[in-house]
Amino acid sequence: MLRPRDQHGFAITTPCPLFREVLAGPLVLLLLLLLLQTSCLRTNRHIGLLDFKRRLPLDWISNTMNFIDSLTLLFLTLSAVKSAHIPKEPERGPHAVIPLMEVYNKSLCKPRELLVEIMQEYPEEVEHIFIPSCVVLTRCAGCCNDEMMQCMPTSSYNVTMEIKRIKPQRQQNDIFMSFTEHSACECRSKIEVKENLCEPCCEHCSERRKRLFVQDPTTCRCSCKHTDEYCKERQLELNERTCKCDKPRR
Repeated sequence: MLRPRDQHGFAITTPCPLFREVLAGPLVLLLLLLLLQTSCLRTNRHIGLLDFKRRLPLDWISNTMNFIDSLTLLFLTLSAVKSAHIPKEPERGPHAVIPLMEVYNKSLCKPRELLVEIMQEYPEEVEHIFIPSCVVLTRCAGCCNDEMMQCMPTSSYNVTMEIKRIKPQRQQNDIFMSFTEHSACECRSKIEVKENLCEPCCEHCSERRKRLFVQDPTTCRCSCKHTDEYCKERQLELNERTCKCDKPRR
């Protein structure tokens, strides 16, 4: 590609856009400094140099120079950030083929975000409408590459979410509801899972109030569905033994 030449035959070079952007800020500041210096010199002719130095505090000069240095650094930083190249993931076309390893890794048994219906977690709340009707929970899901295996949680914990509960034609309020999330998963034999179900190996948390408890399918540990915040909202206290909201003791 031929570059344009001037009247003397020398090639005309175009300055780099990044170079122009980086220097734009400091050049403006340099012009301001020159104007300030010119103004100071004009002032010195009228009031005298010594008198001008007496009237101009040293702290003001130091603070002004520090401010100018900070502005210069800011301009340089912003110019560098603006010109920085951020790599983007290549966009796949409509006929692109996804590599095998990417397909395999995305299908592994692991905790992942899933949409779960609230009524699925609280089937006893049939007289209420919930907003939203479903929540995003981290649950175990994925393929085990063996029909005799299935993806199961090995570690879980409870999270509390604020949900709007509506009783048609009566009342509505915001409540705190507890949900179980999974933090670790593994592929286990379906036969082993059936043998380790809580019915044969451990008792229910409560025969009379099953709906108040959440039972871990792997450890059989029982925990309360309702949280302390849920009970306090109703001016009650959570009884951790019965998982009921009782009146506070006096």
